[in-house]
Amino acid sequence: MAVAPSPAGIEIKYKKALINGEWTDAASGKTFDTINPATGEPICGVAECEKADVDMAVKSARRAFETGPWPKMNASDRGRLMYKLADLIEKNMEELARLESLDNGKPIADSMAADLPLTIACYRYYAGWADKVHGKTIPVNGPFHCYTRHEPVGVCGQIIPWNFPLLMQAWKWGPALALGNTIVLKPAEQTPLSALYVAQLAMEAGYPAGVINVVPGMGPGAGAPIASHHDVDKVAFTGSTEVGHLIMEAAAKSNLKRVSLELGGKSPNIVFADADMDAAVDGSFFALFFNQGQCCCAGSRLFVEEKIHGEFVDRLVAKAKARKVGDPFNKQTEQGPQVSDEQFGKVMGYIEAGQKEGAKMLCGGGRVGDKGYFIQPTVFDDVKDDMKIAQEEIFGPVMSVLKFKDMDEVVQRSNRTAYGLAAAVWTKDIQKALRISNGVRAGTVWVNCYDVFDAAAPFGGFKQSGIGRELGEYALEHYSEVKTVTIKI
Repeated sequence: MAVAPSPAGIEIKYKKALINGEWTDAASGKTFDTINPATGEPICGVAECEKADVDMAVKSARRAFETGPWPKMNASDRGRLMYKLADLIEKNMEELARLESLDNGKPIADSMAADLPLTIACYRYYAGWADKVHGKTIPVNGPFHCYTRHEPVGVCGQIIPWNFPLLMQAWKWGPALALGNTIVLKPAEQTPLSALYVAQLAMEAGYPAGVINVVPGMGPGAGAPIASHHDVDKVAFTGSTEVGHLIMEAAAKSNLKRVSLELGGKSPNIVFADADMDAAVDGSFFALFFNQGQCCCAGSRLFVEEKIHGEFVDRLVAKAKARKVGDPFNKQTEQGPQVSDEQFGKVMGYIEAGQKEGAKMLCGGGRVGDKGYFIQPTVFDDVKDDMKIAQEEIFGPVMSVLKFKDMDEVVQRSNRTAYGLAAAVWTKDIQKALRISNGVRAGTVWVNCYDVFDAAAPFGGFKQSGIGRELGEYALEHYSEVKTVTIKI
């Protein structure tokens, strides 16, 4: 099928770095092109920040944290600023959704129905927390009054990925701002445009200069200097496990800054024979193919009980063949392009590896159209645990189906991975649901559902899927220091 080009005429308003409340070119004067993945053509040039720009942004954030109006602001006023930012995002929702779909390639229907509502809800959730973070009074021995204070960590470096740019920005900014920290954010070089737009909205909301700084650029040029900076107190990263290792190492070698990491996954999605077949087929399909398969928690290892394997796989293949792949700005489109030529190449490499190792490709496997980075929805059956497509994170529209016989077997096989981000189980038997939920080593387990997210529910991984939790009250821990005060009476 032919893939129509994305519509022209989307105005790109913000392409520079935001440092100390001002839009500025990179110190070097360099720019990089951000690419439209639906066409492979440049959208615009964006400031390419490097160490000198990161240094300026960190200095700005440090001044704002220590001597600006931010540290003196009432907690309730911080909350009001966050509510105002959420309102401005909602007001500009359509333009932001179009910008996200242009830069990332996701269908406009998904941007409007998922990314923007979840982003707005996240800011509002943490706005409510701003004046509700408090310590405890502790009954210590002796004539003393002892209490704790929860204080902000300080300057927070934040590095976000390209798969959900707006939402990942909200996950990072929400808890950090609620607690009174200042921020130096590096958006992914593939998708910097929506982060810069929201930074402008933050200025309009009334955030003091230096509280929020955004430095677009490459990982080695801008991300690495954030991770290793001696005046950054905390670094938060969402992305690949490989880069997570580098960030943790840099943080340790510099100043032992706090680190939180939300990394890769190879999540098991387990379907028992007693499951609601319709719900399990639809849910399992969504678990893998949503967002072009570019989800860290994608249900990429689909374990299906032998008794229903044939019918289940036939229905999945039928859905994959019927999926509408094409122009992200067509409201009927269900799957857009992969985010970049590099990601397109990686996914196609995994498809080739699956075929070479003997997995049975039932549909897909090829390119869609003659431009852009579109890949056919692909389903592999007869996948074995030791195959590359069952062990490594693909981050694309490639489903691996594995058979299983019983409970103990599938729990053991589910845990036979370096990752532990998410899992799911489909069954009408509460005993099975609980045994799987307790037995699988993963930070999130969904029962008879998948990809259910709420700002109040923590998200993060076991093992090499990361350190710490995003969202909910748990995320506040990463952005606060606990101080004990003891007073003699």
